Formats: sequence, C-alpha cells, structure tokens
Amino acid sequence: QVQPVESGGGLVQPGGSLRLSCVASGSFLTENPMGWFRQAPGNQRELIATITTHGSPTYIDSVEGRFTIYRDNAKKTLYLQMNSLKPEDTAVYYCNAVALRVRAPWGQGTQVTVSS
Repeated sequence: QVQPVESGGGLVQPGGSLRLSCVASGSFLTENPMGWFRQAPGNQRELIATITTHGSPTYIDSVEGRFTIYRDNAKKTLYLQMNSLKPEDTAVYYCNAVALRVRAPWGQGTQVTVSS
C-alpha cells in the first residue's frame, strides 16, 4: 500500500526558509491532485496547499505569498518551499492526496519548528 514519506523539516529561526519533500511509490503523486497538510499541537490537521496534476497551485491565506507547492513528476516528488517562516507555522507537515477516496495512510510527517 502506498504511504507518502515526508522529509526536510527542522528547526529554523523566524524569517528563515525550509524546503519539504514528499515521495511515494508508483503513480500516486503524479496521477492525483496533491496537498500539503499540517497539524500543530492541539489542533486538527489542516490542508494548506494543493496542486493539480497540471501544476496549478492553491494556498490558504496564511501561507499565500510565502509558501510554494510544486511537483517533479519525473522524480515522483512533491515539494513545499517555505519562506519567511513564522512561529505559527510550527507543526508536523504531511503530504497526501486531496481527494478522500484516494488518500493514502498518513505518513510520519516532518516536524517544522520556527523559533528563535
């Protein structure tokens, strides 16, 4: 069964940048609209960015202009470039399909901590 594997998180100061990566076997990443989700302590998991199979992105307001979602289909990899990070971006970040009917089991995620 496909399970996404996220990486690239870490500890960064406010204003810093990180690039997250997500890989999955087969055609899971290339054949589905994909999204990056995050879950902060005490909060529900939320969808923050999506990308269609043709590469069109959408973002929630709080990350618009700071985060960029993109995909490399040849590498079967989904990315999230995060700039101008804020303490409120601290969370565990996950990738998965947008559509519930094709969503894979959640991976371990990657921890992003923004703190001085």
